[in-house]
Amino acid sequence: MDDRARPRYHISLILTLTINPAVDRTIISDRLAFEDRGYILERREAAGGRGVNASQVIHSFGGKTLALLTSGDGIGKTMEHYLAQTGFPFEVVRVKAEGRANLTISDKHGLTIKLNEIGAPLEEKEVKAVRDLVEARLKKASWLMICGSIQPGVPPTFYSEIIGLAKSRGVQTLLDTDGEALNHALEARPSVISPNQQEAERLLGRAIITRSQSLEAVKRIHEMGPEAVILSLGSRGALAASADGILEALPPRVEALCPIGAGDALAAAFVWALDKKKSFADAVRWGVAAGTASAALPGMNFPTLDQTKAIYKQVEVRPAR
Repeated sequence: MDDRARPRYHISLILTLTINPAVDRTIISDRLAFEDRGYILERREAAGGRGVNASQVIHSFGGKTLALLTSGDGIGKTMEHYLAQTGFPFEVVRVKAEGRANLTISDKHGLTIKLNEIGAPLEEKEVKAVRDLVEARLKKASWLMICGSIQPGVPPTFYSEIIGLAKSRGVQTLLDTDGEALNHALEARPSVISPNQQEAERLLGRAIITRSQSLEAVKRIHEMGPEAVILSLGSRGALAASADGILEALPPRVEALCPIGAGDALAAAFVWALDKKKSFADAVRWGVAAGTASAALPGMNFPTLDQTKAIYKQVEVRPAR
């Protein structure tokens, strides 16, 4: 575990956990066309992973956040270099595995391809070190955002265990993951889960195409255990289910330049808003505004609070019928 100097935090700290972080490599081209040539206009690298992205948004909104993650040599050192430039604090668990790099290719018309590495395996003692770090930091937190995939060597029940730790200490949880890790974690009843359409389809084993199918999906997922669900539907906004019913959040039309990362912005802004004691409906509105603002930016970029406010004013939230 890194022994870097740790600042003092207050009780509204939002923790993010990214056990499988990455260096995100983004290429912006003039166009993407099958079996034809395109030209690279811009290349960039940044620290990535859903939890890291969430911390970036929360920090830019003026919230207090601490990112917890793993890091090895090679790519891991590069990732830490980029993290040090973000302005928010982070702590790492040292692992033997080098780390992973993800690639996003986006053209100026909004067509995007995302290719992620799976991640190198973790050892049992490394997984335990992650758990111990989370447990040690929970006493400082109001929220824990558990974000992203798990790499080989991490038990599929790991997120379920982390949710249980958080609940035992009165810390609310948002879970943003997929596959077997999501299936197991639902049994621990997280405070919120935030699947996108494709993740919801995999969870339910069915296609979600129409509005009625989306409504049925968010209702079914809510019945599977979480206290609340935000189902992100891209340019169509989101559906949110809680004990008070189902809400529909409708964003304005924008030119989507890169939808990758929009779900991370949605989840982060939603938690940020709830942490500021805003209502559930208003938090959903903030989340959809941030996701929409993110999609309107080129490449893997995240909106400022001012950019999000401009969209927030145009988002309509209403009971779903």
